[in-house]
Amino acid sequence: MSNSLIVPSASSKVKVGSATPSDTSFKRKRGMFQKDLQHMMYGFGDDPNSLPETVALLEDIAVEYVADLVHKAQDVATKRGKLLTDDFLHLIRKDIPKRHRCQELLSMNEELKQARKAFEVDEEKLASTD
Repeated sequence: MSNSLIVPSASSKVKVGSATPSDTSFKRKRGMFQKDLQHMMYGFGDDPNSLPETVALLEDIAVEYVADLVHKAQDVATKRGKLLTDDFLHLIRKDIPKRHRCQELLSMNEELKQARKAFEVDEEKLASTD
């Protein structure tokens, strides 16, 4: 396997003219996802004690991907002035497994909201009858 497949391109890291005060003051806490990534890597067949360099590289790639996706979604949403989940779904529309997983997670989130709402209503009824 060639190294060019796993090394992110230099052009995706820097956008000219996009530096804002929040971009320059934001410092990512490195190692935040390392334990989770180690468990995921082990689940996909890696050694239980992965190399720290491998986990760090995977974390950098994942964080860069998410940050890039958020920036693209924000660019799409600037016309409307509001960032919506549909902006993210629009960006991953051609990646069928990701799109289905996102839709599944969004529907589960909606079900959980409805369940919490019903539970709160039941508590209010019990409290008012006492």
